[in-house]
Amino acid sequence: MPYRSTEILSPGTADITPVATIALAHDERHLRRKLLHLPDDDVVMLDLREPVMLADGDLLVLEGGGHVRIAATDEPLYEILPRDRLHLIELAWHLGNRHLPAEIREDRILILRDAVIRNMLEGLGAKVTDVTSPFQPMRGAYHGGHSHGHGHHHHG
Repeated sequence: MPYRSTEILSPGTADITPVATIALAHDERHLRRKLLHLPDDDVVMLDLREPVMLADGDLLVLEGGGHVRIAATDEPLYEILPRDRLHLIELAWHLGNRHLPAEIREDRILILRDAVIRNMLEGLGAKVTDVTSPFQPMRGAYHGGHSHGHGHHHHG
């Protein structure tokens, strides 16, 4: 049975048990209109008004009732550890200057693996480790009007 969704709920907005989960990599979660295949071979037609970057835990609201959870898949990443907070800012600046998708946290940065970038980061004094983890890179400043916060609706 095909489903349709035009609305997204952010994680934590309600106590909801989803009918299914769809696992997607970070570059597969930037969507507006797309057929998404559920594990049981059903499909959901996602039909949003504008493109959004779905986050791990987002819920697609199905017309007629029910929800489908979005799960971020594990991806091969580098965990970048700085010497201190100022060093973290310097490393983030270098990555941003190269327009690389990056998940920036208080104490570390996660990026997709790239040997050339790893050499640059280690040359700048960072400790770089291979990890496999879900990836939620920050959105660019010039990327549309969708900001992805927690606890609010995204109406379609």
